Amino acid sequence: MSDSKIGRRALLRGAGGLAALAALPSLAACGTGTSRASAAGGKGGKTVVVRDSGGSYGAALQKAIYTPFTQETGIQVKVLNVDDAPLLAQIKQGRPQCDLINNSMMSHSKYVKQDALETLDLDRVKSVKSAKIPENQITEHAIGHSFYGQCIAYRTDAFGGKKPESWADFWDTKAFKGSRAMVHPDGDLPELEFALLADGVPMDKLYPLDVDRAFKVLTRLRGDIKKFWDSGPLPGVLLSRQEVTMSTVWDGRIADLQKQGVPVERQLNGMRRQFSGYAIAKGATNADNAYKLMDFALSAESQANLAKAFPSNPASPLAYAKLTEDERNALAGAPKYYDKGFDADVDWWLKNESAVTKRWLEWARG
Repeated sequence: MSDSKIGRRALLRGAGGLAALAALPSLAACGTGTSRASAAGGKGGKTVVVRDSGGSYGAALQKAIYTPFTQETGIQVKVLNVDDAPLLAQIKQGRPQCDLINNSMMSHSKYVKQDALETLDLDRVKSVKSAKIPENQITEHAIGHSFYGQCIAYRTDAFGGKKPESWADFWDTKAFKGSRAMVHPDGDLPELEFALLADGVPMDKLYPLDVDRAFKVLTRLRGDIKKFWDSGPLPGVLLSRQEVTMSTVWDGRIADLQKQGVPVERQLNGMRRQFSGYAIAKGATNADNAYKLMDFALSAESQANLAKAFPSNPASPLAYAKLTEDERNALAGAPKYYDKGFDADVDWWLKNESAVTKRWLEWARG
């Protein structure tokens, strides 16, 4: 699931209005092969059911966190791969099939509006302090554990040795010739911030976004955008086939392309960070064990172990010190890169995502 459209957008948008929930069937599990039926058991004191998005990310979580947690505590971790809508429906019915939810912080905020998450007792999550989780990733209902960055990917053989250094260069198709690819709302949040950065808006002055200005800047590039990508692998495919010379991309995709021999590099200046985190489902059967797993997973050591197994950027600044220099610098969250990017303003996007997406779709049809 984490490699498909539903994987990313389920994290960002799946916790939508309750009006649609009743009509949606529960989704079968995917990714790890754990069925919802087998994952639902959990009244015993030695079980915790965690929701994640499966796929290669789920496999990394199993290796780096779930298995070591079970070895240390004896608590069995059962995995539920399910979209937000049916999970929200279960919680509203008082029958949540999972205890701990691994989701985007934006989706957690949507869950809060539906009264679907427990208020956290931070005294029970000691690793928040010991791992020095950033204060802006600690809320009453969720705690951030990692982020993914959206940045520029470009072919290193396309510009005669020149390297794009900014979003202004992404927009400059005279100096950096070739087609571009940008995200479709089915893949991620519309990339208004990048347009504003290209137009000279400083990173610390982006929000609230000037939507009219952003769309004017996007329109300048519209004729050079060959494809709007809606899944994580697609920018790499377009770059590999030389259909585009530059694309927006999730930063973790670059290493895979380079291993395949594709001459690509990333530019992290102006990267947009979006955090994921843990929350406990309202009425969770195994809330005590959910706290224990959350505490274990948020530790700096666990975050570092996950980063070794998957291109995940730890929220804990201490996790990076537990990595080798090569491992650390491969991550967009490494200290040397961090100030190059900015955090997406979750509150702004919660208020404006629907209207912006509608306008984006009209603009793209053009």
